[in-house]
Formats: sequence, structure tokens, C-alpha cells
Amino acid sequence: MMTSFFDQFASPYYLGIPLIAIAIALPWVLYPTPSSRWINNRLITIQGWFINRFTNQLMLPLNVGGHKWALLLASLMIFLITINMLGLLPYTFTPTTQLSLNMGFALPLWLATVIIGMRNQPTIALGHLLPEGTPIPLIPVLIIIETISLLIRPLALGVRLTANLTAGHLLIQLIATAVFVLMPMMPTVAILTAIVLFLLTLLEVAVAMIQAYVFVLLLSLYLQENV
Repeated sequence: MMTSFFDQFASPYYLGIPLIAIAIALPWVLYPTPSSRWINNRLITIQGWFINRFTNQLMLPLNVGGHKWALLLASLMIFLITINMLGLLPYTFTPTTQLSLNMGFALPLWLATVIIGMRNQPTIALGHLLPEGTPIPLIPVLIIIETISLLIRPLALGVRLTANLTAGHLLIQLIATAVFVLMPMMPTVAILTAIVLFLLTLLEVAVAMIQAYVFVLLLSLYLQENV
């Protein structure tokens, strides 16, 4: 029984072809493309308003040099939100529950922020490893601690996104199974459990959006330290 609960996180195959590539590429088809007309429809207007508001909020603490990342971070935010939301539909696969995919996003982007800092301002970038006013005996220890905390950042990004989505999907499946088991025996308890399941689903919708925002927000904070 416990093995079947985790089957939903296995990457699906069809005729030997991994379907994770389709699951990653399909969300982009759902978004409408802007038209050449002077006045767009409501959907494109709402989409443009959301992207502009999010980009302005994200780029606010960054200087002009960090604004080059606006397109990348906004695209990543929309991509993660779409995949997380589609993964809540029945009989769908959520690619962001795979740690390998999340690390594939987190590691290169984090490494890019570090390389930018080392190239543009190496003294300030290395200065983050040693807080100002540190006692001399604690300098070697603090440098080691700060270096470990720096290297663990991409792992924390990937694990945070994977763990939150995986836990939410498992809770939904466990409670849904309890509803089906309790329905013939205790209908009242099953109905109360179904209400809890509905509220949990609403919570998971919020978690899907918040985790995508947190992922991109932390990347922007890492970028802020290095530009």
C-alpha cells in the first residue's frame, strides 16, 4: 500500500519515451500569445498585468545590473506556478516533485549569481564569508561555516520545493483514500474527512503558488548580494 502512494512521483513512460519532457513543454502552450492589435482581450491583459507587477516587485531591491535577469526570473516563476498548479489535477504528473529537475534549475542559476559576484566585485563577494568585527580566533571557523552555508544554498532551494510539493500530494492521496474507505462504514466521518480534503486542496493551491514565488525570490536575493 505504501509503495502505491509513491508511484505518483515516478516519471511516467509511454512506449519507452519519458513523458516528463511533454509535461515540461506543455504548460507553455496554455498561455495566449500577445496579438498585434492595439487593444488585447481580457486574458492577455490580465496576464500582462500580472507579469509586470511581479517583475516590478522582484526587481525593486536590485540595481540596474540585476535588471538583466528580469526576463529569466519572470519566465521561471510562470513556469513553476503552471507546473505546480497542473500537478494538482487528477491523473497528472508533477515534474517539480523530482529533485533532479529542481536541482537542475537551482544549481546553474545559483552558480551564475556566484560567478557574477566573483567577476564584478570579488572583494565584496568574498567579504560575505567573514562578517565584519569577527574576533580573530573565530575567523577560520566562521569562514568554514559561511562557505558551507553558501554551498548548501542550491540544495536548500531544490529540496524545499520538492519536499513541500511531495508532502502535499501525499497528504491529499492519504486523505482521499481515507474518504473512500470510510464512506461505506461511517458516512458522517467520511463527509467530514472530505471537507478536510477540500480545505487541504485549497491550501495546496496556495502552496503551489507560494513555493514557486519563494524559489524565484531567493534566487533574486542571492543575485542582490552579487550585483
